[in-house]
Amino acid sequence: MGTIVLLPIGVDDSALDRCLAALDAGTPAQTPVWLADDGQAGPRAQAVIEHWLESTPLRAEYTRRARAIGEVAHLDEMLRACEGSEVVVLAPDAVPAPGWLQQLDACFARDASIGSATPWCNAGETAAWPRLGEINPVPDDLDAMAQACAALPTLDPELPSAVTHAVLLRANARRKAGGLDMHSYGSWNAALIDLSLRMAGLGWRNALCANAYVARDGEAQAHDGDLEALGTRWPSWQPRLAGFLMGDPLLQVRQDLQRLHQQAIMPRSQGDLFGSPAATAPEPPA
Repeated sequence: MGTIVLLPIGVDDSALDRCLAALDAGTPAQTPVWLADDGQAGPRAQAVIEHWLESTPLRAEYTRRARAIGEVAHLDEMLRACEGSEVVVLAPDAVPAPGWLQQLDACFARDASIGSATPWCNAGETAAWPRLGEINPVPDDLDAMAQACAALPTLDPELPSAVTHAVLLRANARRKAGGLDMHSYGSWNAALIDLSLRMAGLGWRNALCANAYVARDGEAQAHDGDLEALGTRWPSWQPRLAGFLMGDPLLQVRQDLQRLHQQAIMPRSQGDLFGSPAATAPEPPA
């Protein structure tokens, strides 16, 4: 079995619809995808899911709990059910660019020391593009974005922790680090960061997969007390995070991606400006 895409269902049916459409467009057919609902989806979201399941080329499954157990416990349940498999946790408001999953898989294949791989994102904090640590606009053309990312060298630089718009988790690293801590964190975002820091403590790297891109409307929101709990358990994490944002070690990579993105969109812009001969030729006389 290949990498499994885990999608914890949220409450925003419009965002979910965009996410599922992007999954269909940018993910290889027959990729296993698990939509897991902790009793959160309303009637409209359930209708979106049912309609999508009827036509998706992906090998998709939808489960819904009759009674919610909490988002961290629910994601931990999903991860344990996928023990032994590589999994990518995808936020339900994420919009993956074409080729995103193949690039993440390639990142794992070329470096066994990587425990988590995070793609670029417009709202990706330490993995944000084009401006670090900011919520940037979603790119207009995700095909061009994917083309630009794919043209970057395969560097896989290290991040202070995983970022949870989309994160690929290595099965062996996940098993050795243990499950999510459902007692200390209220959000699965914080619990995944904690898991990535435990994997780093065991010697694995949390890497940026610079060849992949996943868009998102905004950054993940931690529950009350989550950041404090992370800071207490990992006192060096927040200073390292602050140092990363201030020092900007990915500046050159982001500038290279900016250049490649401009090159990728230029032919499209010129085509829009000048038009094609077929589009501008006059109609023949009757």
